[in-house]
Amino acid sequence: MNQNPIGIFDSGIGGLTVLREITRLLPGENTIYLGDTARVPYGNKSRETVERYSLEIAHFLLRHGIKMLVAACNTASAYALDRLKKELAIPVIGVIEPGAKAALRATRTRRVGVIGTEGTIRSNAYSSAIKALDPDVSTFTKACPLFVPLAEEGWTDDDVTLSVAERYLGELKGHGIDTLVLGCTHYPLLKGVLAKVMGAGVTLIDSAESTAEEVKRVLTERDMLHPGAQARAEHRFFVTDSPERFVTVGRRFFGERLDGAELARLAE
Repeated sequence: MNQNPIGIFDSGIGGLTVLREITRLLPGENTIYLGDTARVPYGNKSRETVERYSLEIAHFLLRHGIKMLVAACNTASAYALDRLKKELAIPVIGVIEPGAKAALRATRTRRVGVIGTEGTIRSNAYSSAIKALDPDVSTFTKACPLFVPLAEEGWTDDDVTLSVAERYLGELKGHGIDTLVLGCTHYPLLKGVLAKVMGAGVTLIDSAESTAEEVKRVLTERDMLHPGAQARAEHRFFVTDSPERFVTVGRRFFGERLDGAELARLAE
């Protein structure tokens, strides 16, 4: 089973930043990524619907023999992770808890900011995860919905993006935070602009990096790492709609290694 792929899923394209970090940290691991592009976004769906979608995707990936499942979607991590862990016999990892733990390691003032989509901020998932680990930490949140289309458009270092970031983040700067969690998988593409706005005194927490480290830790502890160095690991990509757009936009997130995507039939 150690040679089997790691399964990663997201409601769309953003989870490719998580995949990118996993492949950087574990270059010998095979992976299968599924973007549920026909039903994106998940943020405006109910918990029951997100659970159902996540289970459908999990069973699709299980049919391809995955050894671990990574929910590289903040909404799925908030709403469906417990159900996935309960029903699946393989390790399941989300993006929220690794990001929360990394924020607690980084903060000195115990004042942490969290930015994300409207759905993620409304779920209060990051604040709850941080408070569960350390109830004395103060959290301040801000929904930044325009960051997603800016990242997908490739406007990662643009005056428009800088202006939007200054408007969104001004309130958080006023709270005196020293740590900012990037609570959406699109946001790592905007790190340069976000760092410029927040200043050198604020540490940015990339939950994609934290999640990749957690994947490595769990696979190592369970003796599930790929047994040998591969000259070229295999990375397969599935989507539920429009493979062409996924490849075009996805290359901004994952690079030229994304050379094609297959249509997934979830209900078999």
